[in-house]
This record gives sequence, C-alpha cells and structure tokens, in this order.
Amino acid sequence: MPEETPAAAPVRRRRVISPCVAICRLDAAGRVCLGCKRTSTEIARWTTMSEDEREALLALLPGRPDPAAASA
Repeated sequence: MPEETPAAAPVRRRRVISPCVAICRLDAAGRVCLGCKRTSTEIARWTTMSEDEREALLALLPGRPDPAAASA
C-alpha cells in the first residue's frame, strides 16, 4: 500500500505589529511621533497598509533621527 503524503499546511504570514509604544505625541512641527518615529501620514495609513508596506516601514524606523531629541 503506498504511503500517504501529508497535505501541505497553508502558509500564514505573521501579522506585523504596530510600532506604537503608547507615547502618542507629535514633535513641535506636528509631523513625527515622539514615541514611534512614524509620520502622522504613516500613522493614519497603518490600518490600510499591506503587510509588506508595514514591514518596509518598520525597517526604516530604527534609522530615523530621534524626534524627541530634536524637540528638546
């Protein structure tokens, strides 16, 4: 009797978690969040971004200047 090949499990991508750190204040210019370094536009678009767009944005955040230091 031939061996049964198990069915391939569906591939699930992980859901990209928001970079929000609950310090929701914009810099003095009103453009960049002091907590997560996202722009107000990026924050507003987050829920409609694809997972790929979210991952790309997350990759950019560590290289951005600290908006809290610029606001001080």
